[in-house]
This record gives sequence, C-alpha cells and structure tokens, in this order.
Amino acid sequence: MIEQKSFQNETDGQLFLVPTPIGNLEDMSFRAIATLQKVDIIAAEDTRHTLKLCNHFDIHKPLVSYHEHNKKVSGEKLLKVLQEGQSVGLVTDAGTPGISDPGADLVRECMDKGISVIPLPGANAVLPALIASGQNTDHFLFYGFLPRQKKERAEILSQLAVIPYTLIFYEAPHRLKQTLGAMKAVLGNRKATLARELTKKHETFLRGNIEEIERWAIDQEVKGECCLIIEGGTPVDDEGDQWWDNLTVIDHVNFYLNEKGLEKKEAIKQTALDRRLPKREVYNTFHEAIQ
Repeated sequence: MIEQKSFQNETDGQLFLVPTPIGNLEDMSFRAIATLQKVDIIAAEDTRHTLKLCNHFDIHKPLVSYHEHNKKVSGEKLLKVLQEGQSVGLVTDAGTPGISDPGADLVRECMDKGISVIPLPGANAVLPALIASGQNTDHFLFYGFLPRQKKERAEILSQLAVIPYTLIFYEAPHRLKQTLGAMKAVLGNRKATLARELTKKHETFLRGNIEEIERWAIDQEVKGECCLIIEGGTPVDDEGDQWWDNLTVIDHVNFYLNEKGLEKKEAIKQTALDRRLPKREVYNTFHEAIQ
C-alpha cells in the first residue's frame, strides 16, 4: 500500500488532472485556472484546442501533446520531467481527463513510480446528463463507449441487460442510430434519455424510450457528442416468475429472432443467459427442433 499526502511535498513532481469546460467556458473553475497558471507544463489532447482555452484565461505555459496515438512516447517524456521535480497539468479537449481518455494510462504510470496524482473536480457530461434525465439516480453504471463491432456490442449489451441500475453511455453522433437499434434489440424498448451538446447553445434533452429516440435519430443529422441514459433492467430472480416461463427453449430463441431482430447466435446466447443454461445446450435443443 502506498499513501499519498497530496500537499505535503509540493516541491516534488506532481501530475494535476484538470477538467476543462465541455462547452460553456463559464464552467472553468477558479482552481483549474490557478492550477494551469502555476504548473510547469500543460499536457493536452489537442494543443491547438487547448491554446485557445489558455489564451482566453490568460494562461501562458508550454504545451505538449499527449493523446491516444502518442501516449507511449509522450508519456515517457512527461514521466521524466515529473521525476525531475516539475509539475504537469493534464487536460483533455473537453471534460475530465482520464474518463474514456488515455490520461488513465499516465495516472497508472505515475502511481507505479510514486509520483503524486492530484485530481481537480470539474466539468463532465455524465452527471449533468444523469441528473436531468428524470431516471433513477440512486445507483448507476457508467459504461462509456460501446464496441463498434456489431457482435462485440451485442455481447456487452447482453451482459448489461440484467443490471438493475441506470446505464450511462457515450456515443458519437454518426453511430447513434446503430447503437440505439442494438439497444432496442437486446435490452428491449426501455425508458431512455438522450442528452447532447450539453452546456452549449443547442443543448438538447430527449426523454422517452429507446424506440422513440431511435426514430428521432433516423430523421435527423445528429451533431455533437451524445450521452445516453437507459433504464436499468430487471435482475434474474431465482424464486420469482420470469416473462419466458411459459415458453419452450425453441420459442424463447424464436422470440429474440422474430420479435427482437437478433441474429441466430445472439438469440441463442441471450436465451442461454436468461435461462442460466449452457449455450451449447440451447444451441443443440434449437437445432434439433429445426432439423
């Protein structure tokens, strides 16, 4: 176990995780500005974007690039200056560094080398979207971005289907329709909220169900990063009745094939998950019936 006392050895190198606005510049905190004004170096996802932010707040510090495609080389350089006693402020283009962001790798590397990591609270999209969604906020699971490939995406959604907590996802606008279609097929037509362009002039909330938001997305040229808030599922209850209790295994698979539009492999897998049966057993039962 390693204990970090963040403000007792301020002459040592320190990595500051500094949130930046996700749209509205007024969300930049006084502490975030002061921190970026005092660090030796600012590591930014896109230095051109961050330079505009720095100019707006009269911050004049060296900018270095740190992003997904150069994180190994750039990370080694940043670790070196941190070990030499300099301080680094890590920012992403918008929001909190380290969330769906390569900053998490730099944090782990700093911890491995005993370098203090000091987080600042600040802007992100997850909590504003959740608290304005009208959905359950007592318990929630933030997943982030789903896999892009159809098979992997369906597998992840199948695992999330029985989680009883509100589910939160990020999605790019050009993939929104496909993601909503996959959610409807695997999760069913649950209550859903779409939050987009948070804190900006065109901030929009759509509150309804997955199917309604999918229809809206089909008819729109969606712009801006999206946050999806999806109603939690019903956990499997060993003692209670299940919606599929009166269905045979074959009928259960056919339900996912015909009603939910899943491919055969996905329908068999979801049936096996529902019934807590080996996938091979469901596969054999289904194929014996159709031969």
